[in-house]
Amino acid sequence: MLPKNLITLAVAAAVATVPVSRVAADAGDVVGGIVGGIVAGAIISNSNKRTTTRTTTRRVVVNPGYSATRAANRETQSALNYFGFNAGSPDGVLGRRSRTAVSSMQAYLNMPITGQLTQFERDILIGAYNRGLSGSYDSIQLVSKDPDGTKALLIAQRDALTGGTSPRRTVGYAGLPLEVSEAVDEIADSSDPSAEQLLQRSGFIQLADLNGDGKTDYILDTSVSGSTFWCSSVQCKTIVFASTASGYARNDLLAFDPTPASFECRGSQCVVADSVVMASTEPTVAEEPETTMASTGSLPLFAAPVTTVSLASHCSKVSLLTNANGGFTEAASITDPNMVMNEQLCLARAFAIDTGEQMVASMGNMTPAQVDAQCAAYGPALKSYVGSLSVKPREDVIGDVGGFVLSSGMDPAQLTATAKICLSSGYRQDDLDVALGTALMLVALGEAPYGELMGHHLSQGLGTQKRVDLALSWYQSALDALADGAEPAFAPSQPERQDLVQMATDMLGGADAPLLIKPVETSSKAKLPVFGTSTKNDKK
Repeated sequence: MLPKNLITLAVAAAVATVPVSRVAADAGDVVGGIVGGIVAGAIISNSNKRTTTRTTTRRVVVNPGYSATRAANRETQSALNYFGFNAGSPDGVLGRRSRTAVSSMQAYLNMPITGQLTQFERDILIGAYNRGLSGSYDSIQLVSKDPDGTKALLIAQRDALTGGTSPRRTVGYAGLPLEVSEAVDEIADSSDPSAEQLLQRSGFIQLADLNGDGKTDYILDTSVSGSTFWCSSVQCKTIVFASTASGYARNDLLAFDPTPASFECRGSQCVVADSVVMASTEPTVAEEPETTMASTGSLPLFAAPVTTVSLASHCSKVSLLTNANGGFTEAASITDPNMVMNEQLCLARAFAIDTGEQMVASMGNMTPAQVDAQCAAYGPALKSYVGSLSVKPREDVIGDVGGFVLSSGMDPAQLTATAKICLSSGYRQDDLDVALGTALMLVALGEAPYGELMGHHLSQGLGTQKRVDLALSWYQSALDALADGAEPAFAPSQPERQDLVQMATDMLGGADAPLLIKPVETSSKAKLPVFGTSTKNDKK
C-alpha cells in the first residue's frame, strides 16, 4: 500500500490533469452545479480568507490525549451554546467565555458557581444535550410546554440523575384511582390534549373486571391521544391497571385497537391474549414495488426493491423503546443486537445533523434553506451508488464512489467539508439518498468511521435492502479504523460506544447473519486511493 502522502499527491495530480470537458462529462451537470454552487463557494471563500502565501515549517509534538480532550471540550461548548449559555465558537479551549457559560448553567441549576464543570455536572449537560439532539417526541413536548424552552431538558436530566421528581398528584381525577390518574397525566404530558380533554374522549378509558376479583380494572388506550410518542407503525402502548389488595398494578402492553378481550390477567399481572398476538403477526399482501436496476458498467445489476421509510419517524419510535427500557442499551446487558444498532444509528444521525449545522453557522453567509437546496442535488447524482449498497461488496462500492470523487474536480478537504454539511442536510430533510450518498463520499475520502452508517442502514433495511451480511464489513472497517486511532465521527466523549458496537456486530455476524460474502479479487480493478483531508498543497 502506498504511503498516504504519496497517494494524496497522486490524487491531486490526477484531478489537476483532468480536462474541464472530461470532468463535466464524468460528473455531470448536477455535480458541476454543486461544485460551483453556494456550499462549495462558501467553503472556498472562508478558506481563502485564512490563506497566506508565507510557508513555515514547524515541528509538532503531539500529546496523545490532546485530540480526545479537545473533542470533549468542543462537545461541552456546543452543549452550552445549545442551551443558550454562550460559550463562543466550539474550538475545544475552555477559556473565559466558556467558564462564564458554565457559571450561568450552574446558577440555573442551583449548583455551586465555580466556572468549572464537575463530572456530575458534565453528565447532566451532555445527557440533556444528547436528549435534545435525538428529537424524540417526549423531548419536543417537554421543550414546547416549558417557558424555559430547551433548558427544561437540563432540569429533567438533573432530576433523572438525582432521583428528583416533579410534585406528585395527591388526589385522583373524579371517579379514578390515584395510580390511574397519574398515568393520565403522563400521557397528557407527551401529547397535545390536556388530561381533562383526554378523559372526555371516547375509548380512552375502558372499564372491566380483567382478573375476576370483582373489582373494576382500567384500560388506557394511548392511541386516542393522537401522539406518535406512544405508537409504533402497527401498535400503540396500552396501559392496563389490574386491581390488587393494596391498590392497582400497572402493566404497559402493546396492542392495536384494544378491548377487554385483548388481555388476560391473573392477579396483578396482565399479558396480551394469544389470539391478539397471532392476529397481529399474520402476513399481509401488499402491492409489489417496482424492481430497480443499479448501473455497474457494461452489465446490468438488479437490486431488490427498497421501501421508502422516514428515518425521523423510525428514530422517534426507537426513542420510545429506549425510554421504556430505562435508557440506552449498555454492553453488559445486550440481548438484542438490532436494538443496539437502532439506538446507535439514531444517536449517530443526531451527531451528524449537529456537526453540519455548526459548520453552516460558522460560514455565516448561508441559510439552512440555501444549504438544503444545494445539497438536494446530491440525491440523484449518487442514487445509483446508494442502490448498489445492497448488491455489491464494500470494496466495490467504495471503488465506484472513488471514481465519482475524482471526476468532481474538487479539492479533497473542500469536498469532505461539503459532504459533512450535506450529510447533515440529508438526515434533517429525511432524504436518505443524500444522507447515504454523502456518507459514502466521506468513506471514499478516507473518513472510515462514517462507514458505520452504511452498516446500520444495511443491517436494519432503512433506505436500502436489508443485507446483514454486507453490513458486517462496513461495521468492522469503521471499528478497525477507530482501533487504529481514527477520530470518532459520532459521540467522541463516549469511548465505551466502540466496544458496544463491536459486541453487537459480533452478535449479528455469529447468530443472525449468513457468512460474509467475500469479494472476488480481480487484477483489472484499481484499488481505491485514500484521500488526505487535513492538508492542502498551496504550491503552484
